[in-house]
Amino acid sequence: MTAIRFTKAQATGNDFVLVSDPDGASPLSTGQIAALCDRHFGVGADGLIRAVRSSHHPEGPSTLAEEPAAEWFMDYYNADGSIAEMCGNGVRAFVRFLLESGLADLEPGDTLPIGTRAGVKDVQRTGTGGFQVDMGRWRLSGGEPLVGADGLEVPRPGLGIDVGNPHVVVALSSREELDELNLVPEPRVAPVPPNGANVEFIVPADPLVKDGVGRVHMRVHERGSGETLSCGTGAVAAALAVRYWAGVDAPNHWSVQVPGGLVQVRMFATEEGEHVALAGPAELVFDGAIALPEA
Repeated sequence: MTAIRFTKAQATGNDFVLVSDPDGASPLSTGQIAALCDRHFGVGADGLIRAVRSSHHPEGPSTLAEEPAAEWFMDYYNADGSIAEMCGNGVRAFVRFLLESGLADLEPGDTLPIGTRAGVKDVQRTGTGGFQVDMGRWRLSGGEPLVGADGLEVPRPGLGIDVGNPHVVVALSSREELDELNLVPEPRVAPVPPNGANVEFIVPADPLVKDGVGRVHMRVHERGSGETLSCGTGAVAAALAVRYWAGVDAPNHWSVQVPGGLVQVRMFATEEGEHVALAGPAELVFDGAIALPEA
């Protein structure tokens, strides 16, 4: 078997296997990705990211047409090997990997554009040592489906939100109800989203707003990965949903508490419409090499 070198990274407990393939010469099969992400027989992760130069990625031409300076493409896959459009925590981990590997530079105050299947995402450093990602525009999508899960006596209404990938956000009545959910089985969404969806269960904090910042607790079942300790795009969707439900006086800055830590979400106006940004930590955990299964 061929050995592959990797780096393990995490961002508020959302963990990733990162591999460097600048020339796009070593694509991985669905089975190989799933094997690397397997927590018993592989490295173990919620997803896998290949670092590929946009000029050598099949979706690179659209990336470079949008932003010629977007040298790097985040080729992201869920733990089961399925393709994902976007990962907010993954972008921060990806940028940390590029910087510490010497593949990119990002000075304070500068912006690093990153190619993704959901378009180019601009990343900046934060004063706390983490990164802020401009996630771009968002939209309501998928209506208000009913969502069932182990631990809920009856299905609850959700809110469909697209932030580059699909989400359904469900409000619960208490922290106890949130804590008692069993999110090992995939939540049941009806009608079934055509491309699946991440499902976030949330409880607003009490008080909802403190010092001008909205606060919410969240757990998530990620499409293709199962329950994870954090989901960046899910945190964005959760904050957007609670603001939507709270009405016009709700704040545009939110703290989202996930099992793996705390992330910040901020909505702001641009010439093309409202954007939303995600900020939080990201760190590299260890490097290694592992035998790569046959494709």
